Amino acid sequence: MNMKMLPIGTQTFEKLRKSNAVYIDKTDHIYKLISTGSVYFLSRPRRFGKSLLISTFKELFKGNKQLFEGLYIYDKWDWSKTNPVIHLDFAEITYSSSDELKSSLNKFVELTAEDNNVMIDKELPLSMKFAQLIEKLHKKAGERVVILVDEYDKPLIDNLSKEGIYPEVKRTLHDFYQVIKASDEHERFVFMTGVSQFSGLSIFSGLNNLNNITMDNKYGGICGYTQEELESSFKEYIGSVSQEMGMTREGVLSLIKRWYNGYSWDGKTFVYNPFSTLLFFDKKEFKGYWFETGTPTFLIEQIKKRNDLESFAESREVGMESLKGDGSDKIETTALLFQTGYLTIKRKEVDNYESQYTIDFPNMEVKKAFLSKLMVVCARKSQKEVENIRDKIRDGLKEKDEEKLREGLKELFANIGYDLITKKESYYHSLFLVAGVLSGYEVENEVHTDKGRIDAVLKKGKEVIVVEIKYGKGSKIEQLVKEGMEQIKKKKYYEKYDGNSEVSLLTIAFSDNKEIACKFEQK
Repeated sequence: MNMKMLPIGTQTFEKLRKSNAVYIDKTDHIYKLISTGSVYFLSRPRRFGKSLLISTFKELFKGNKQLFEGLYIYDKWDWSKTNPVIHLDFAEITYSSSDELKSSLNKFVELTAEDNNVMIDKELPLSMKFAQLIEKLHKKAGERVVILVDEYDKPLIDNLSKEGIYPEVKRTLHDFYQVIKASDEHERFVFMTGVSQFSGLSIFSGLNNLNNITMDNKYGGICGYTQEELESSFKEYIGSVSQEMGMTREGVLSLIKRWYNGYSWDGKTFVYNPFSTLLFFDKKEFKGYWFETGTPTFLIEQIKKRNDLESFAESREVGMESLKGDGSDKIETTALLFQTGYLTIKRKEVDNYESQYTIDFPNMEVKKAFLSKLMVVCARKSQKEVENIRDKIRDGLKEKDEEKLREGLKELFANIGYDLITKKESYYHSLFLVAGVLSGYEVENEVHTDKGRIDAVLKKGKEVIVVEIKYGKGSKIEQLVKEGMEQIKKKKYYEKYDGNSEVSLLTIAFSDNKEIACKFEQK
């Protein structure tokens, strides 16, 4: 089968278009942006196609017509005009200190001037030198300048935990970016990308004309693959995976969707992670490809420090401020997790003219890998040791072995520091849900029925486990287990799953002295 190449690691539009590689046409979004505005900002997680998008803008404004043949924008663009382009990629800038950042930006400005054969005064301060570059490029070309900034926040993110460096780096970037606003008369188009939205940190305080399209539903699919794009552009690869795995096309699509889809910034348009999707089609194995490329350990440590384990076991509703941060240097954990791609918007609702967002992990890849990493940190064990504990819990659930499940849970909870333990049922409930996810089950939390609310339901294939969790201070553990099972039976929680062939009832009891007991029964 003659299939197009997978563009794994390709971030330049020219290279991609000149190779026999799959390309998802995003130029309809690009045309709309250029036709309706001139100064934009877009936030998306790392490895989500931002650099390719920037590269596409660059080739368009440079007038490389042949690269766009067959694409949406080809017969709509005026190819007789070109614009000078300033392309600043912070992946190529050094910034371990403010002085290093200034030196690197100075070098970038001077090299850009040399490449475009314009003379600038190298003795000027950085901001004035940058302003001079923009003005002289405009005058030389006779057309306004296009400014493209990729990963604008990389120096901030990488220095976030360095209290002595972060403020100075922030100030240097602030002064540099102000030039863009001040040079508006010389600019045709400005597009900036990054991972985080430091909107309240004065970085963009002078760029009050910046249009932030991060959560704009018109551009929900500008990066990543929609379901339609995946099925049409990777049709041959889907068929190849289906054949190799011995599954139907629908079965394969369902699994790919569960693992790599689910990212949304408006609660309506959902996209696949392009990095993980491409590697899956290449390796034909479900793994956490994106997660493995650089999980920020400092985020996990912050969650541990804040004793915030419970909130990550289930979806929750938040307001806009929780997603953008409060404008201080100490950005809230939820905001950083959302902006870096570890949480996403599953639903948006407007109540009394205010938007409320339901946020959760985007997919199985991120959920399993993130919770596993969280358990490693909180349980103070190695990854291998946590996997061994997970295997005991998984085998106990699978085999309906009460003692094996109890041992696994006891070992997990015994190693979590005393400072992280909250003496209430919701804490144990949350950690059990985490253990269920890591054991390979699809977990539903607080499932409503006409007779009450089930604490949790674990699903895998036709197997269903209805779970009631009890916690008591000074209570006898055996009595707690008995009460839990009686509650399941009295309220007939299992009736909701009568169509399934394997339904089990499970009660787990925790006491304040770290005793644990489990009880399985068949429906």
